[in-house]
Amino acid sequence: MKAKRAVVDSNVLISATLSPGSSPARIVFWLLEHGRLLFCEETFAELETRLWRPKFDRYLSLENRLLLLHDLSAVGEWIKLPPEGLRPLSRDADDDKFIWLAQAGGAEWLVSGDRDLLDLEPPEGLRILSPADALALIEAS
Repeated sequence: MKAKRAVVDSNVLISATLSPGSSPARIVFWLLEHGRLLFCEETFAELETRLWRPKFDRYLSLENRLLLLHDLSAVGEWIKLPPEGLRPLSRDADDDKFIWLAQAGGAEWLVSGDRDLLDLEPPEGLRILSPADALALIEAS
């Protein structure tokens, strides 16, 4: 399969970290090897905020969280969202930043477990996929 430019939402990235053999982890590792993970300040800030929640204290040490954020920041391609002209696209306005990033960065995939994103009619050229669906596409190629 041809390399993909992809946006992966925060929950999928966290699931990949917590469950190394899971579909989210396999997708993230495949994208790191064969594709390109896209980030913008807004999506990375959400990931950072969620990772620092106390509920993750028992699963991830502070050092591991810092290392994860550092490594993702270093390997990802950083895209700047346009300062204006961004219109609401999903039922949950907080999810729009992932679609805007995908559009601004020319992503082919947006990988998410969020129903608000998965139920959307995607913009042209973008596929919004669950981790399991993305993995099925990779395995079928």
